[in-house]
Amino acid sequence: MPRQSPVKIWVGTRKGAFAFSSTDRKNWKADGPFFAGEEVHHVAQDPRDPKRHYAAAGNAWIGPHLHISTDRGKTWKLSENGLALKDFPDAATLKRIWHIAPGADDEPGVVYVGADPGVLFRSADHGANWELVDGLSRHSTRAKWTPGAGGMMVHSIQCLGKNRLIVGISAAGAFRSNDAGKTWEPFNANVRADFLPDKFPQVGQCVHKLKVHPRRPTALFQQNHCGIYRADFGGDQWTDISKGLPSRFGFALAVPAHEEQTLFTIPVDSAERRFVPQGKLRVARSRDAGRTWKLLTKGLPQSYAHVLVLREAMTSDDRDPAGIYFGTSTGTLFHSRDAGDSWQVLAQYLPPIYSVSAAVH
Repeated sequence: MPRQSPVKIWVGTRKGAFAFSSTDRKNWKADGPFFAGEEVHHVAQDPRDPKRHYAAAGNAWIGPHLHISTDRGKTWKLSENGLALKDFPDAATLKRIWHIAPGADDEPGVVYVGADPGVLFRSADHGANWELVDGLSRHSTRAKWTPGAGGMMVHSIQCLGKNRLIVGISAAGAFRSNDAGKTWEPFNANVRADFLPDKFPQVGQCVHKLKVHPRRPTALFQQNHCGIYRADFGGDQWTDISKGLPSRFGFALAVPAHEEQTLFTIPVDSAERRFVPQGKLRVARSRDAGRTWKLLTKGLPQSYAHVLVLREAMTSDDRDPAGIYFGTSTGTLFHSRDAGDSWQVLAQYLPPIYSVSAAVH
């Protein structure tokens, strides 16, 4: 069997970023911390140029900063010219950068950044310069957006190619664009908002995580505050696929490339009790696009595991069988190299984990 290139897992935590690399997904080499002491909300590799990485770091004292690496994360420099709010309503300032998304293959040099307070930025030159995406950031429905528990954030930026984009906003819902971000329409039909008087509004839903299938660029899945759903990018509404799960609430989501209808989520007890149900850490897997679910437990603690897995803290790699990775609020990184059938601890005693992302060499 030919030697495989390494898989690299980037872990953003409350006190820096860490990297774990392996060729066989059994033996891992650790590196870091990078940005030691800072909150790292996301690290993203650009699949169009694998040496290029982006990292969102900062804290309440120094503010948010975006860093770029052109040597696979060995060294970093600031990349934020224009990454600021000017003449924005209520004199808003940039609070946190939540998510980084390199553009699609047909968008060379394009990168997107989602941030609090509910804003989207675009760069056309690999992050050297940034501009606000006004069509979304100043959307006509903005007065109906409200901050979630973590703030008002644009996250889950998915670039589908052919000028198609979709994002999740907490708490405003999903918005899609067919013209490279010039105009946006809400895409929330049939998604519940149980915390509002109108349970099915046009906007106001709280998307926790939204992902497109890596090899089927119109197949969408989302873990919402009020359930888990699937849709087609060009469709009219979402389909509720929550039946069979112990809870409708959760944050994490993974959609592996090598299985056409498989997705993973981690049920959380409720919005009020933000830990896994009954202290049992279980990963839910569906292999039929959410029609049925199986709770996976082998290798995971099934008592007194009152942990939370956040929206960016779950990912999958591009291998077959799929590797699945997630990190907990108590600093443990779990992984599976058999598409969830069994789980192992990859690292522990890390700071609280904010994000987990996969890269390749």
